[in-house]
Amino acid sequence: MSKLVPHEENLTARYAERAARMVPSEIRSLFAVASRPEIVSLAGGMPNLSALPMEMMADVVKKLILDNGQEALQYGSGQGHPRLREQICEMMALEGIRAKSDDVVITTGSQAALDLITRIFIDPGDVILVEAPSYVGALGVFAQYQSQVVHVAMDDKGLIPAALAEAITKIRTAGGKIKFLYCIPNFQNPSGVTMPAARRTEILNICRESEIFVIEDNPYGLLNFDESVPNAMRAEDHENVIYLGSFSKTIVPGLRVGWALVPQGIKEKLIIANESSVLCPSNFAQLTISSYLAHEPWRDQIASFCALYKERRDAMLETLNAHFPASATWTKPKGGFYVWVTLPAEIDTKLLVPRAIAAKVAYVPGTAFYADGFGSWQMRLSYCHPTPERIRKGVEALGNVIKEEISRRGGGDSAKALKN
Repeated sequence: MSKLVPHEENLTARYAERAARMVPSEIRSLFAVASRPEIVSLAGGMPNLSALPMEMMADVVKKLILDNGQEALQYGSGQGHPRLREQICEMMALEGIRAKSDDVVITTGSQAALDLITRIFIDPGDVILVEAPSYVGALGVFAQYQSQVVHVAMDDKGLIPAALAEAITKIRTAGGKIKFLYCIPNFQNPSGVTMPAARRTEILNICRESEIFVIEDNPYGLLNFDESVPNAMRAEDHENVIYLGSFSKTIVPGLRVGWALVPQGIKEKLIIANESSVLCPSNFAQLTISSYLAHEPWRDQIASFCALYKERRDAMLETLNAHFPASATWTKPKGGFYVWVTLPAEIDTKLLVPRAIAAKVAYVPGTAFYADGFGSWQMRLSYCHPTPERIRKGVEALGNVIKEEISRRGGGDSAKALKN
């Protein structure tokens, strides 16, 4: 006799305590609506693959299977394929990083690397310092491991060193245990800002003196439009920085290949965590990436992506200037995928989403990028995927919705800066 399926409330009672923190992000909840063809989606950060020659990728995969299918379709190492780890070191050298392939651990996307590192270091109640605002995917990981997330103020040059030092002192005075700082120094998600070299050095010094690891997440570092970016933080400090990288933005997201470059003392734990989670990262995906890097002009391909995204960024910034209210401000990214918009303080961007959808445009409210409900008057706009024409159409429609809301509220024009 088959057992009855327990009622949902009984199942909930059986969950581990951390399962209560597993909630869908505000971005995920928008996907079903934003994916409708009539909606201009400025919400998701999906890479635009229109500049990637599919015939070329088909040839790479075909040649891999015919020439090396026995290895590509077999289990692999929990650390990742040796040849790809060497190629990753060659790529990181473009950002000033001198690394050994033995210190690289390949993961199922850099998101998995972040999850594994958090699993290794975080006990319930431990403190993680993050930028304000910060990447929604990281906040989800940190919540699931029951950490205490503390936001540190940013300005148009990224994380503010004085605010970081103040936060460390305040937390430790209160008895808090800080495990690491998580930051995205290049074309930050969601703000789009880039941290100057001098500020990176100052932050590294603060964290080193305070014995706090730095998690440097750098998926967008090679997608610069106007000028070169500073060297990676890992290039300056190889002992206290854990560097996360990904091929999702520079080649293809669907293969799900990322990596962590870690200090030697952490590597073995990370490999064990990787093996316990996925046994081994996909050999097929890794060797596809490796074959592409070995035989195709990947630097030219990245340049093509940069040109595509720059055109879309320009379309967004021009239309923001033309159609958003004078009381709004926004960042002007020099690479990456995102523009961060700050509106008058009385505008609630989460409550405004249904009206924007009715106007056939989608965005992500600012509260998605804070662990504490902050940012209700802010929003992230993504320019990576729609065509320039659709970006102009969507931004204009969104500007009209915002101006109507300001007019309805009596025309206030105050605006708050990034969290302080």
